[in-house]
Amino acid sequence: MTDIAKIDLTKVKPYGDTMNDGMMQLSFTLPIPYSDEASEAAKVLARKMGLDEPAVVCSKDLGIGYTYFIMYGKCQHTVDFTTIKVNKIEVEIMDKYEVEKYIKENIQRDVVIVGACTGTDAHTVGIDAIMNMKGFHGHYGLERYKGIEAFNMGSQVPNEVLVAKAIEMNADAILVSQVVTQKDVHIPNMTQLVELLEAEGVRDKMVIVCGGPRISHELAQELGYDAGFGSDTYAEDVGTFIVTEMVKRKLV
Repeated sequence: MTDIAKIDLTKVKPYGDTMNDGMMQLSFTLPIPYSDEASEAAKVLARKMGLDEPAVVCSKDLGIGYTYFIMYGKCQHTVDFTTIKVNKIEVEIMDKYEVEKYIKENIQRDVVIVGACTGTDAHTVGIDAIMNMKGFHGHYGLERYKGIEAFNMGSQVPNEVLVAKAIEMNADAILVSQVVTQKDVHIPNMTQLVELLEAEGVRDKMVIVCGGPRISHELAQELGYDAGFGSDTYAEDVGTFIVTEMVKRKLV
């Protein structure tokens, strides 16, 4: 195993077979017919991207004039890892039982969380994984937590309906899931939700959280949310943030 202490973190580059060989794998589709010329076009494109010795290891005819490629090449660029700064959630994640204990000791009442997959998005896998009792991958959902009342409204929920439900339930937090993000359709949808909460005068009375494959904490904050969660997120991540943020902002 490589000793990370021996790596120059100011000049990090991809690793394939040997350290600093720059080897990368990438895949993409070009809107050109499957042919030898198509493979050559893919290699030309890879060279323009800064990859040396590009090689097409797999090409597939997708029909109607499209070709899919898997390629290898050697990247000559490096990155100074010591300068990388990421806007991320700074909270020590608690497990289910620790969250329950935290609620009992610091909030001393049930925490009400209303969640939905909003707009035209019909995908419930994300919101179900976080909220439903069964949870996902061995991580129980918020419905199973003692001290949390979780209301999963499902998919394709208009922002107006979600806001009305949150106000009706006197919710402490709103959880929004966005899976469909083609052409950044999630941006205006997520923005509208915050605007509706502000218009109702309840934005500062709730913790607003969003999540999805293309959601980052930085993006969430830019859109007016308190936190954003991407892939590999479980109920304990969301639950921990919500309850600690409530105490931090004195929303108990």
